[in-house]
Amino acid sequence: MENSLSLPDGHTYTYVINGCAKGMLLREGEEVHGKVLKNGYEALHKRCGPYTELYNKTLTHLKSGQYTSSFDCNYIVWISFSGLGNRILTLASAFLYALLTDRVLLVDRGVDMPDLFCEPFPEVSWLLPLDFPVTHQFNSFNQKSAESYGNMLKNNLLGNLSRSALPPYVYLHLVHNYDDHDKLFFCHQDQTFLQKIPWLIMKTDNYFVPSLFLIPSFEQELSDLFPEKATVFHFLGRYLFHPTNSVWGLISRYYQAYLAKADEKLGIQIRVFDTGTGPFRHVLDQILTCTTKENLLPEINRKEPIVTSLGKHKTKAVLLTSLSSGYSEEIRNMYWEYPTVTGEVISVYQPSHEEYQQTEKQTHNRKAWAEMYLLSLMDKLVTSSWSTFGYVAQGLGGLKPWILHKPENRTAPNPPCRQAMSMEPCFHAPPFYDCKKKTGVDTGLLVPHVRHCEDMSWGLKVVERDSEL
Repeated sequence: MENSLSLPDGHTYTYVINGCAKGMLLREGEEVHGKVLKNGYEALHKRCGPYTELYNKTLTHLKSGQYTSSFDCNYIVWISFSGLGNRILTLASAFLYALLTDRVLLVDRGVDMPDLFCEPFPEVSWLLPLDFPVTHQFNSFNQKSAESYGNMLKNNLLGNLSRSALPPYVYLHLVHNYDDHDKLFFCHQDQTFLQKIPWLIMKTDNYFVPSLFLIPSFEQELSDLFPEKATVFHFLGRYLFHPTNSVWGLISRYYQAYLAKADEKLGIQIRVFDTGTGPFRHVLDQILTCTTKENLLPEINRKEPIVTSLGKHKTKAVLLTSLSSGYSEEIRNMYWEYPTVTGEVISVYQPSHEEYQQTEKQTHNRKAWAEMYLLSLMDKLVTSSWSTFGYVAQGLGGLKPWILHKPENRTAPNPPCRQAMSMEPCFHAPPFYDCKKKTGVDTGLLVPHVRHCEDMSWGLKVVERDSEL
């Protein structure tokens, strides 16, 4: 039995009930990327994935702690870490790194990964087996761990090692608090060394794709994979992340009940970093100023009690996501109490309001994943600065959102928002280091397709060459 969701653009998303997702149909352009992956990575994963003969062989060497000079399969193990938006972005980053280095991606299941996402690769799982010998150390890995690459560099433990003395695995600490030694991961010469290590175990809360574009040895393959550079997360995200049936049920029921019949759909994603649950007046003012100034929502007519124009009126559905219900209630009441100057009929919907982030709660993450996906189905999108939740939605939907500038001192900023240069997420904690000259450098000025983010001046994001600042 199948469950399908038909969108106004003519594309259908089909899922299997009592099974797992077959996956969304590829749109034009995505087929090219799908073929590249199917012809290359999927074959590698099938050959080297969990419990295959080659996996078992490589695992034997890992358990023994011995290094051998040649491995048929090399791996990158992604540790489930941080909030859901971060996990989605970092898993896509780790997968791209796997593609560029001919490694097999294995996914730590954490508390809920199998509950949220279907298996993306045919026949062989992407989930790290429960009996993986290093799993018990995942929670304790940090910068000071003996297995940490940055720590090894800091203590000069790698300089004089013979190949036979190399460790069977290395831990990569790429969390936001990483130091200059950890950041050498993004240098070409360090990648040359890491290629010798059969198992890399990565913990990160960063979408580090922009810095991969600054590594010379990856340049050609990235160009081949992504002729349009600012489509990385869009293609990888739509290839990797398919909601399980429980999540797809939330998505499809909500879409059909509230959004499907609207002439136009606007998504508004609100993340507030101020203490307290809100709603905050300055945030509401900022949202209304942005959406009316950018013609995303119409002004209201406070003088006329009813709409006087005849005929069918355009309907616009607003999908608002926030931990607080106050913003949607205020906007809904405004468009109920007053008509719009354009005659448009505005309806406002908010699927959930959890009040505070509950990262480890299963039902909370199901709703969060469903809401990210619903936002990606909107025609236009408004997002909050610094929010990985919004980054996921814009990337999956192929949308360049209007980003709400981060308020300071609880005051609505002026201007309230600006449209993003690209649909790509922002790398919040990039290195600022010239690997060749071994000196500090502004990595947002090295190539035309990696620039500083609109919402975080020190962050990096991938853009098209002709994007305007």
